Amino acid sequence: MRTTVLLLLTFLASCRPAIRNNDYLVSYNDTVSDQSGYKNSKGDIVIPLGRYDQCFTDTFKTYAIVAKQNEGIIAIDRQENVLYGIFSFDNGPDYSSEGLFRILVNNKIGYADSLTGKVVIKPHFDCAWPFENGAAKVSIDCKTQSKGEHSVWLSDHWFYIDKTGRKVEYPKQSKYK
Repeated sequence: MRTTVLLLLTFLASCRPAIRNNDYLVSYNDTVSDQSGYKNSKGDIVIPLGRYDQCFTDTFKTYAIVAKQNEGIIAIDRQENVLYGIFSFDNGPDYSSEGLFRILVNNKIGYADSLTGKVVIKPHFDCAWPFENGAAKVSIDCKTQSKGEHSVWLSDHWFYIDKTGRKVEYPKQSKYK
């Protein structure tokens, strides 16, 4: 029995992708000060508590989503360079939908890959919905109108794009009609 368990554990460990030292950072929190930062795989502090208001990304491989005072929710690379702003949804960073999330540059919306953080569709839309069934509803001529604590997007020029940013026909099923 003991040999079987040992063999099973060895097998499971060998199936896991190898992660070289310092290939990733892991967020850590101080519940007393309500601050977070990042440590490397050895447990060394790489990004100290308080540098960012909040660390949304648990495992920081190539990019991380963090909140920083006066900058909002942003994406940073491993050298802590700001890559772009993150579209805010429900008081937090935009959710990934079909592998993409919305980003902001100069108040224009685009899309980035949720695994790598690389920009997939350059930000140039005034309004842009998440991807659904391979398409996203967007507009380059859109206004935001406040309705109490919420707001709505208004445009007479909506169209759909695919994941490369090319215009496509209206998808048969979409909750963002």
